[in-house]
Amino acid sequence: MERLKVLVCDDEAGMRAAVARTLRSFVVSIPDMDDEVGFDVVEAETGERALELIQGHPPDILLLDHKLPGMSGLDVLEEIARTPRDLLTIMITAYASIETAVRATKKGAYDFLPKPFTPAELRATIQKASRHLLVALQAKRLAAEKRRVRFEFISVLAHELKAPINAVDGYVNLLRTQAIRNRPETLEQVLDRCSVRISGMRKMINDLLDLTHIESGQKPRDIADVDVGDVARGAIDTALPEAQARGIAIHLHAAGPIRVRADRSELEIVFNNLISNAVKYNRDNGRVDVKVQTDARAVIIAVTDTGVGISDEDQRRLFRDFIRIKNEKTKDILGSGLGLSILKKIALLYDGDISVKSLPDVGSTFTVTLRETGQDHSVPEAVS
Repeated sequence: MERLKVLVCDDEAGMRAAVARTLRSFVVSIPDMDDEVGFDVVEAETGERALELIQGHPPDILLLDHKLPGMSGLDVLEEIARTPRDLLTIMITAYASIETAVRATKKGAYDFLPKPFTPAELRATIQKASRHLLVALQAKRLAAEKRRVRFEFISVLAHELKAPINAVDGYVNLLRTQAIRNRPETLEQVLDRCSVRISGMRKMINDLLDLTHIESGQKPRDIADVDVGDVARGAIDTALPEAQARGIAIHLHAAGPIRVRADRSELEIVFNNLISNAVKYNRDNGRVDVKVQTDARAVIIAVTDTGVGISDEDQRRLFRDFIRIKNEKTKDILGSGLGLSILKKIALLYDGDISVKSLPDVGSTFTVTLRETGQDHSVPEAVS
């Protein structure tokens, strides 16, 4: 429960006590924010004392009487305005007039509560002010979080792009030397390395585009009847050249057509990432098994490899943005660190999830579950 501090400034002790008594057990529910608010009441008998308390321990809400000995409520408002604070002031006075309300509002008052007021009127005014405060506080927190995430995103992106750019720059400088021009084999190796680094940067850019399209919700989704097995076969065909070059066999396990209402391009992203990772992190002459099956409510995609595997600690970090598992076995494998986080976001679009089971030096199984999209479709019997 959030607690807001209320400072009541009034020269009548009975009024201060009544406010404190009314608010002490008062709780405001904020359903749309899933929160409740309670109140701690502090009292001041003069404007001067109120300013001392505000400077030392600023309240969230100030109930401020207009007629005070010494400084008036309007004088206190004017003094408060010199140092902007996240403070809502509610003027209370027995001398309510349009002129007083206008002057108080111009000096920064949030609301106006004329004396005499009932406990119900006080609670209603405090409830209104509390909602305003919490919405403003939440907006500030979201803005701060947005700035933090943007900073981290740009920092990681700059770091991830710096290495391939520096590598390509070094290769280009090497190509300028006369010595390498007379060594065709070395020249070919340098050009190949440039191509690999550029391909890595291109993949990162494409992954970033996929990520922003999914998170922004701006990419139109073309939900249609899709054969999941057909999408899997297309992804396998794409991965075959690299797999065959390393002697890695890829096997698809899907009996007959398995159809689902989905966006085909999203399914292609899922299969392309899972299968390319299974090949990339596999051992030479290894194996990849792509299994597609259904149950009563979901399509389940499982891709198993015989590769380097992942430790328990690394498994807990896998599905965050820009997370790549770096160790002696994976240090030379290029990647954007975005693929699995993109798959997580796609799975959530289908009320699904992604998980991993892995043993170091044995292999990994990544499982993606895609549930109903909210549109009618028939699901065939499970296959193995």
